[in-house]
Amino acid sequence: MRILIADDDPVTRLALETLLTRRGWELVTAIDGGEAYDILCRADAPKLAIVDWMMPFMSGPQLCRKLRESVQGKQTHIIMLTGKRGKEDVVTGLGAGADDYVRKPFEIDELHARLCAARRIIELQEQLRSAANLDHLTGILNRRAVLDSLRSVLANAADEGTPVSIALIDVDRFKDINDAYGHLVGDAALRSIARLLNDHIRSYDVVGRYGGEEFLVVLPGCGLGDAFEVAERVRAYVARQSISTSAGALSLTISIGIASGAGDVVGVEGLIFAADKALYTAKNGGRNRVLGALGLECVPCSASEPARAIAGARDMQLQR
Repeated sequence: MRILIADDDPVTRLALETLLTRRGWELVTAIDGGEAYDILCRADAPKLAIVDWMMPFMSGPQLCRKLRESVQGKQTHIIMLTGKRGKEDVVTGLGAGADDYVRKPFEIDELHARLCAARRIIELQEQLRSAANLDHLTGILNRRAVLDSLRSVLANAADEGTPVSIALIDVDRFKDINDAYGHLVGDAALRSIARLLNDHIRSYDVVGRYGGEEFLVVLPGCGLGDAFEVAERVRAYVARQSISTSAGALSLTISIGIASGAGDVVGVEGLIFAADKALYTAKNGGRNRVLGALGLECVPCSASEPARAIAGARDMQLQR
């Protein structure tokens, strides 16, 4: 696990680097509170930090307070390192947001033990966060988590000026499976579809269960054409597979509505609305197909037919 060491004293930094590296810790250093804050606010920031009380630009307590105001900083486990020995100083440091407090001169065995305890806490917190973000049936992201990911991707795309697409996927005639074979077989089918989706998207795409038999895939950097290629590849692969269940092998198909927008111009609600409209139209057109929407305009897509615009909205009360 990586640790940030923030201390303006080069002797203390060198001692910590030497002693902790020998014990297997990976270290990142900062020479003042301002640099430490910048590092700890990055997406790949260390989860664990040792910060000195007295530092230029931003003291340890000031750093703690500012970090606790940021989303990223709230997840950092902070150990305050200081020569202050008064009980009121301990109260001040912990009150500022530090998780632990070690006095100088430090004993390396004690510091190492506290770091190991902190690592156990961080790992437990990550397990709890992961469990809260996962759909209990399929093991992929749940609705809240995949929508949060979409918001984050849209925000990054707005900063970078890149497109974002989504694919809203529905298992065709899923009610017939539940009615004919029971919900346990239906559950097995959903788990299989989730696995197939995970295996056939790019490593940096995001997939989650949107609800019922619907799945949502977030495609960063994809315009409508690229999103169609991904969606069509997934659709065709699912259609070729036989899914093994307790009732025997089942053949399933999926319908997909895709929508594309630049940055956060359309927004989460707009993209979902457009993809949902395209999905309904795909179901109404015979199922087992991909239909796209650029912004809020539906565009039918197929490998053999060029895209053309649909004038007006179709009836969205189709029985899925």
